[in-house]
Amino acid sequence: MTSMSMANPALVLPRVDHSGFWRNSLAAALAVALHGLVLGLLVHTWSVAPPPPAAAAVLRTQLVMLPPAPPPPAAVPLPAVVEPAPPAPVVTAPVPPAPVKPAVDPQIQARKLEQATLARKRVEEQRTREVEQQRQRVAQEQRTREAEQQRLAQQQADQAQRADLARQAAERARQQAAADSRQYLPLSKEAPDYPQRALDKNIEGDCSVEYTVNPQGKVENPRVLDGCHPLFMRPSLAAANTFRYQPRLVDGRAVAVPAVRNTFHYRIK
Repeated sequence: MTSMSMANPALVLPRVDHSGFWRNSLAAALAVALHGLVLGLLVHTWSVAPPPPAAAAVLRTQLVMLPPAPPPPAAVPLPAVVEPAPPAPVVTAPVPPAPVKPAVDPQIQARKLEQATLARKRVEEQRTREVEQQRQRVAQEQRTREAEQQRLAQQQADQAQRADLARQAAERARQQAAADSRQYLPLSKEAPDYPQRALDKNIEGDCSVEYTVNPQGKVENPRVLDGCHPLFMRPSLAAANTFRYQPRLVDGRAVAVPAVRNTFHYRIK
């Protein structure tokens, strides 16, 4: 069975005719909004300084071990499954720009070279002066040692010469004394008489007499020295006056010999 219905023209909405101007205006507004949004993001996120290097990502793997459960009868245990960790993102550090070397002024370079040359010359001159001073100091020390050795050698030679002269003088004095003693040796010498009073009192002692032997060999000006007992003085002087000596000769001529001493010993036997 077929039915046909007719629409009422009064119930149908009127058709709106959309023109192309409004569609184009909406698209232009969307494009402007998107560009403004992108420009704002660029302005807020843009930075002249390089971003700080991100921390290096560390890959951590954790192995979880579960306590084994008693397998059910006729059941095969399954191996533990470890899920691999996601790979760490690779962060590439920004490469700093290579420093730009400033241009070198030829005059400054030449001045630096000249200063370096002068400094090297001064160092070499200082080293040369130090070497020369060291050489002079060593030479001076060598001369001082040589002078000291010469002084010691001269001093030893002088000491040896003085010792030799002293020995010669002593030898001459000994020879002269021997010659002098031979020249006035007594020719006659008599002992004094022992005093009777000393014998009665058992008195003993010594008596020294000093006198001069004249060119004729006789005794002159006898005198008794200290320490003589009074009983021995007179016999000692009397005995000394009787002494006769051989005269002393100097250059073939007889001379007097002063300060000749003789000691008389008085002993009771």
